[in-house]
Amino acid sequence: MNRETILKSRAKLAAALPSTTEILRGSLLHRTIRHATGCSVCARGKGHPVWVLTISYPGGRTKQISLPPAQIPMVRQWLGNYQKLKANLERICELNHSLLRPEKKP
Repeated sequence: MNRETILKSRAKLAAALPSTTEILRGSLLHRTIRHATGCSVCARGKGHPVWVLTISYPGGRTKQISLPPAQIPMVRQWLGNYQKLKANLERICELNHSLLRPEKKP
C-alpha cells in the first residue's frame, strides 16, 4: 500500500469511529439470584432473573452493576460502540505502523 492509500484508509476509519462518550467496557450477563431465606419464589427453586454488567480490573478485581431491564438496549449499544472503537483503533495503529516503514522502491 502506498502512503496516499494508507492516509485515505486511516481517515475513513477515523471518520467511522462511534461517539467516545457512549462507550462501555465490560460484559453483560443475565443471571438468576436466589435469596437464602424468606423468599417464597426462591424456596420453590425459581429465583429472580437479573441483568448484570461485569467489569474486570487489573489484579483480578471485578465490579458488578445490577441493571434494570429498561437499560439493557442502551448498555448493549454502548458495549458494541466500545468494541467497534477498539477494533478501528487497532486498524488505525496498523496503518500507522505501515507509515513508519520505509517505502519500497519499484
